[in-house]
Amino acid sequence: MKNLVIVESPSKSKTIGKYLGKDYTVVSSKGHIRDLAIKGKEGLGVDIENDFAPVYEVSKDKKDIVAELQKEAEKADQVYLATDPDREGEAISWHLAQVLGLDESAVDRVTFHEITKKAVQEAFASPRAIDMDLVHSQETRRILDRIIGFKLSKLLKNKIKSKSAGRVQSVALKLIVEREKEIKAFVPEEYWTLDATFLKDDISFHAALSKINGEKAELHNEQDATAAYEACLGPFTVSSIKTSERSRKQPLPFITSTLQQEASTKLGFAAKRTMSIAQRLYEGIDVGNGQEGLITYMRTDSTRLSDVFIRDARGVIEQEYGKEYLGYYHAKNDANAQDAHEAIRPTNLANTPEKIKDHLTAEQYKLYKMIYARALASLMAPAKTNAMTVILSRNGYDFTANGSKLIFDGFLKVYKDYDSSKDVILPSLNEGEQLEAKELSKNQHFTEPPARYTEARLIKAMEEEGIGRPSTYAMIIDTIQARGYVTLDRVSEKSRTKVFRPTDQGTLTTEKLDEFFSSIINVRYTAEMESELDHIADGNAKELDILTDFWQKFEPLLDKAYEGMEKVQPEKVGELCPECGGELVYRNGRFGKFISCSNFPTCRYTRQIEKEKEKPEPTGRFCPDCGSELVKRKNRFGSYFIGCSNYPKCHYMENLNGERVYSKADKKAMEKKEEGATTKKKTTRKKTTAKKTTATKKKTTTRKKKAVEESAE
Repeated sequence: MKNLVIVESPSKSKTIGKYLGKDYTVVSSKGHIRDLAIKGKEGLGVDIENDFAPVYEVSKDKKDIVAELQKEAEKADQVYLATDPDREGEAISWHLAQVLGLDESAVDRVTFHEITKKAVQEAFASPRAIDMDLVHSQETRRILDRIIGFKLSKLLKNKIKSKSAGRVQSVALKLIVEREKEIKAFVPEEYWTLDATFLKDDISFHAALSKINGEKAELHNEQDATAAYEACLGPFTVSSIKTSERSRKQPLPFITSTLQQEASTKLGFAAKRTMSIAQRLYEGIDVGNGQEGLITYMRTDSTRLSDVFIRDARGVIEQEYGKEYLGYYHAKNDANAQDAHEAIRPTNLANTPEKIKDHLTAEQYKLYKMIYARALASLMAPAKTNAMTVILSRNGYDFTANGSKLIFDGFLKVYKDYDSSKDVILPSLNEGEQLEAKELSKNQHFTEPPARYTEARLIKAMEEEGIGRPSTYAMIIDTIQARGYVTLDRVSEKSRTKVFRPTDQGTLTTEKLDEFFSSIINVRYTAEMESELDHIADGNAKELDILTDFWQKFEPLLDKAYEGMEKVQPEKVGELCPECGGELVYRNGRFGKFISCSNFPTCRYTRQIEKEKEKPEPTGRFCPDCGSELVKRKNRFGSYFIGCSNYPKCHYMENLNGERVYSKADKKAMEKKEEGATTKKKTTRKKTTAKKTTATKKKTTTRKKKAVEESAE
């Protein structure tokens, strides 16, 4: 073997192997091959007293992979490490070099932002040594997360039965808990509005009270609203008409956070799902000419685009839509952005979404189509609208009506599927003209509390506050749900929007961390730590200095918490144990809440909590199949549906929109029935054919006999 190339993903190895040829063997490490050990003092895998020296060990599930990689490396003349182009990828390459006995200063490390033939071949033409600054940055993050995670988790588990804590996850949880407290503390204030509807030239339009005698309109109660209402009875005068042309700037290309936010709001994808689909698009899919990467690296915080892509995209825009649709490229990166990679974009504009649709899953197609459209839109001209603002006045009360009409779609030519703006048409009006309100209404309102976090809002908040990094958002959200600290629930039964709500345990965890670790577990400190990690990556800070500074702050807080944090006693059931007479208490286990004896482990009595089933709700409608009453039920996933009260004899079901649905079991039964009918028809046809064949043979035999007899005569 001449050249061995190691990547972290099996699907990525197939794509790269196609571009390098027969002199290269491409294999996969399947991610990280080793991590901090969980043995030794406190199971930290970090020797705090010896300059935070890390102790690494090969993961149990990777021992066979490592053994195979060692065999392959021994046979190779040259080993290339081609893991992902970020800190995590750099660390994987370093661990591989360590385990395989390679010289880290001489190892050929290759990186590419997109998995295309050109990018891969250029990367292999200019390999480099492993960047140890990036490795130290990743290692520092891992050590910090291990110390905080292990030590805080142990404390919280012992004191309040919480499952874990983390440097970033606990701050994300804190955002959700604090928002919930704001909502509960919120005192709504009453206010009223006046709304009018006018009609001219068969065009109906709406106007709202905006000013009273030149001042901002404020109606605090019904008395104020009634006075305003009575003063506005009668004809209105068009007192002002203003028109202007407005531009809507094209959006920036996707970075990790904006991709996750847009996929959540426009496609309904969870952050974790979005990243999983994007990973597959990046690593490569066979679209007819073998496997190829369809998008650039999806973990990025930079809106920068390559000169080559800009040139190609401008060519496509001009050819497909015309010169007037060409815009100007602009990149706008956040102050915390590392700018290590390009924005997320398609690798080959010839791979249009429609062209390769048949090679993608439905989810892959939706995400790729949005990435493709966004990348093109970012280089297109702004959209332009004619805006009109009309003031209609009576007795010092001014009502404002706003209209807009799209006059040039610009970037919306390709991005309209992801835009919700609509034209609002106003009729032709003249100043001084009088109009009678067809409808005038006074409406009571109350101020609303701040909205709970959706996935998209939480990701945006973490990005704005500098908490975590693009690659960690999905994992953070997944962790706080898995620990039982938050739930992600629909806003209402009919709404698709889901929001985070903290559980009692999540709130308790945040309150205790606030009480004892407020100087460490907070937005500002976490964001500053991210900056420190960036400084290490840039070679402007030392790993040991950062870890020492952290430990000097953290250790005394930990000691104080062990002394001062009260231990939460299990909630009593109010029953005695049938086996030993001790108090029964509620406990949390791997599979949820259960009942146990307070004398555990001396007494091991346990039992599950009996859940009271929600009773079916009558609908007043009747089953079209059997005539029994239809009822509203809840399924095992917590969603409601309409079903027949005669179940299981009758399986009729429909969703809340009145559309009939079938269970998997019913679908299979129907398919089996159809297959049986088809088989029966085939069997019948075969029998009929066989009978016809036999009859034909008999006729042929008879004719032959007759012919022989006639010949003999």
